[in-house]
Amino acid sequence: MKRPVCFLLAVLLSACNGELWNNPYPAADEGKPILYTAFTERPKHLDPAQAYSENEYEFLAQIYAPPLQYHYLKRPYELIPLAASGMPAVHYLDKNRRPLPDNAPAEKIGFSVYEIRIKPNMRYQPHPVFALNGQGKPEYDHLTPQDLRDIHALGDFPHSGTRTVTAADYVYQIKRLAHPQLHLPIFGVMSEYIVGLKDYAATLQQELKKNPDAFLDLNAYPLPGVQVVDEHTYRIEVHGKYPQFAYWLAMPFFAPMPHEAERFYAQPGMRERNLTLDWWPVGSGPYYLSENNPNQRMVLSRNPYYDSERYPPEGEAGDAQAGLLADAGKPLPLIDKVVFSLEKETIPYWNKFLQGYYDASGISSDSFDQAVQVSVGGETNVTDEMKVQGITLSTAVATSTMYTGFNWLDPVVGGVCENLKSAPSPQPSPDGGRGGERKNASCDPDRSRKLRQAIAIAVDFEEFVSIFANGRGIAAQSPIPPGIFGYRDGEAGINRIVYDWVSGAPKRKSVEEAKRLLVEAGYPNGVDAQTRQPLVINLDTTATGVGNKARLDWLRKQFDKISVQLVVRSTDYNRFQDKIRKGDTQMFYFGWNADYPDPENFLFLLHGAQAKVGKDGENAANYSNTEYDQLFAQMKNMENSPARQTIIDKMLEILRRDSPWLWGFHPKNYVLQHGWLHNVKSNVMANNKLKYWRVDTTRRDSLRRDWNQPSCWPLWLGATTLLLFGVWMWRALRRREDAK
Repeated sequence: MKRPVCFLLAVLLSACNGELWNNPYPAADEGKPILYTAFTERPKHLDPAQAYSENEYEFLAQIYAPPLQYHYLKRPYELIPLAASGMPAVHYLDKNRRPLPDNAPAEKIGFSVYEIRIKPNMRYQPHPVFALNGQGKPEYDHLTPQDLRDIHALGDFPHSGTRTVTAADYVYQIKRLAHPQLHLPIFGVMSEYIVGLKDYAATLQQELKKNPDAFLDLNAYPLPGVQVVDEHTYRIEVHGKYPQFAYWLAMPFFAPMPHEAERFYAQPGMRERNLTLDWWPVGSGPYYLSENNPNQRMVLSRNPYYDSERYPPEGEAGDAQAGLLADAGKPLPLIDKVVFSLEKETIPYWNKFLQGYYDASGISSDSFDQAVQVSVGGETNVTDEMKVQGITLSTAVATSTMYTGFNWLDPVVGGVCENLKSAPSPQPSPDGGRGGERKNASCDPDRSRKLRQAIAIAVDFEEFVSIFANGRGIAAQSPIPPGIFGYRDGEAGINRIVYDWVSGAPKRKSVEEAKRLLVEAGYPNGVDAQTRQPLVINLDTTATGVGNKARLDWLRKQFDKISVQLVVRSTDYNRFQDKIRKGDTQMFYFGWNADYPDPENFLFLLHGAQAKVGKDGENAANYSNTEYDQLFAQMKNMENSPARQTIIDKMLEILRRDSPWLWGFHPKNYVLQHGWLHNVKSNVMANNKLKYWRVDTTRRDSLRRDWNQPSCWPLWLGATTLLLFGVWMWRALRRREDAK
């Protein structure tokens, strides 16, 4: 009896040998420069021609190297070279392709020619597509399904190789934007700008119909607007003047793609084993995807051939004091491996972060009070509990605007009568009305403007952000968020229709001021002075559920402050989109995330030519103002300059006066990081930030041990109890044997 008891005791007590019981990672990885983070949803596309979602770019931006990127530290956001040896040289031609000076007026420019020279000696990640046999020919270019019998991942191929990146690889990827067998999210935009891309897509479609089973070799079909100049130089021709095109060159859409990779993955049997570009990308960036198990984890490993980039030597004021320049000049990346673990639930994710098993974390609403405290002055910081663990907070205002729009075609809240005559008539609602109360209202632009201004004052978005976003946002003063050229901070940037500048900060005007404007609009106490009927305004929304009910109840109370009745018309997404397209709304809730950090990408949302009704544009409010449209035409193709800022200032004042939107708020991104993670600075435009981060592995390993030491006293207590029980049992048995 003694031997089993002693053996069990030894097993139990051996657990208290100093090892971490809850460590989800191999002990062999301790001390290695590995970043541990999580993902919540499998990326659908890892092919740079098809990907366009945030969770996809979290991987692609580390794997691919387009010509340009955003400076990691500087604000406003600034484009700098990545794979390019310098910024693209831009030349202008007239419609007859004759050269024009750099200062030529936009209306005379027929074509803009972007010449891009890439850095020499850049090389692709190790990949079997580049493996060569003894004769110097591709080793895996004639595979059969039988050859792939034991191949389930790239690592199963015995050999891999690399080669240098060429200008032709960049041209090939641009051609792929027109590939008829791919889902191409930006083809519609690029086909309007890149010369010949639309016809090129039609040509490829015809060739595919002729030979649907044959490999479509894009090298066999020239694209007039994209040409290779030499091994390291290529040109892109776009219609007219489009300076925002440079921002697209910072996206993976324009990263290089080796033509042999597409042929490699097109071999029989590849797709059935998930051996595709959508599963195993081929890039020349700082990392490559070494493990792809989206039901458990995905791993990025350092590209051993990446040696073309250094940590930036300069940033904003205060970056040096914050330690963000300590690694200036060091080769990138600073971390060898990034391990992404699947976390579908927020609580396990949060607990593992607190245990030190994730290096950084966002903050869910459930964990916000535990992590963040907000001072009386509105400043945010981590709680004392987080400070004890050395956890710090990084914040950044997103390049996004959440707004509530007024339908400009509605005579009550819109009231631009000329538009009602020229625009297509909105379709009747099921209740017989057109956009709420419009059938019984008369059109008066000045009356409608004062009504919108009164509502803009009454709806307190500072309160909304505080209640429903845990303070993670700032009330908007215009469509343009911070970090975008044209945004003005402080008193120069406030919306004086809604705010006064008091004691160095904007202060929302009083409800009494909103009521005064409502009286001037002809709605004293919320009653139409002409019809003696209560003023009723409809809000169309797809918001349903318990959480959204609280928000909608809050919004009704905002309208109640000025005695205006708000009716919420909930509907499904398809019906809502149909109402927006037909102009069958009065108010609606929308948001916009920047495609690129240029004011044009926000101000075009209110350009008359972009009206949703009749023109199917992005101007869902159908706002139209001739002066604004003229200024927009001047501003949109200008380089950032004081002259452009002056025009933007005029445009914003027009918008603030007309109030076609309740400007809403700009969300804030909050990221917590442990003290061993360095060089973290929020950058909402740059997705390739992981290469700048650095981990102090010694500190991480030490703190993990301190925070996760198992409590052994229950085992000791259990062992002692078990031992005493064993002794008692042994004595009892001995007494029984002696009694015999």
